[in-house]
Amino acid sequence: MVVDKLSDADVDRLFQALADATRRDIVRRVTVAEYSVSGLAALYAMSFAAVQKHVAVLERASLVTKEKRGREQIVRGNHEGLQKARRLLDEYEAIWRQRAERIADILAEG
Repeated sequence: MVVDKLSDADVDRLFQALADATRRDIVRRVTVAEYSVSGLAALYAMSFAAVQKHVAVLERASLVTKEKRGREQIVRGNHEGLQKARRLLDEYEAIWRQRAERIADILAEG
């Protein structure tokens, strides 16, 4: 994989972060608007601490950033991290397209 030379650990963190529906929803929300962690916690049927842990997983995967504003932690989508994820998935798609083309060529020969 070439994607900005992501390490295996980086790729693992990225896919682990995106493997959870709540975390994907948090990413979707904070790419549209910024939220405080407490504002996010109010949106889910789970504890503040659980939402805080989800945000920490997303932050380690570079999908969101946090900024302290007064007593609040403001969460935003991290455009660069999301672009890396997109490029990684684009690379996987290209691999599968090449395989499908090779299969089509083999079938056309037969």
